[in-house]
Amino acid sequence: QVQLVESGGGLVQAGGSLRLSCTASGRTFSSVGMGWFRQAPGKERDFVATISWNGGSTYYADSVKGRFTISRDNVKNTVYLQMNSLKPEDTAVYYCAANLGGWANRATAGYVYWGQGTQVTVSS
Repeated sequence: QVQLVESGGGLVQAGGSLRLSCTASGRTFSSVGMGWFRQAPGKERDFVATISWNGGSTYYADSVKGRFTISRDNVKNTVYLQMNSLKPEDTAVYYCAANLGGWANRATAGYVYWGQGTQVTVSS
């Protein structure tokens, strides 16, 4: 079992920055791959970024590449999503998720454990 708790969401103006955190408990955090996904109202949950168990591999959605950075601290059992140059279209509920394979995985179906989500709202 892995329990995930996100934090760091909020309201920000376009062009601003936020850093999301996701802290894990339970299964050894350093062995799981982690991902960030987001879901806007009326839309499907979409991939944002992912990182492998040791941080050696990362992938990003084209829409956030160059603006968002995923990282992890296996001592603190935490994965981060630094979001810069935010746009109104980034508005969504952001979820972190864990995959037991340990790899960087873009597919929603590859994740077993999910957090409760944190709202990010970007005003124009």
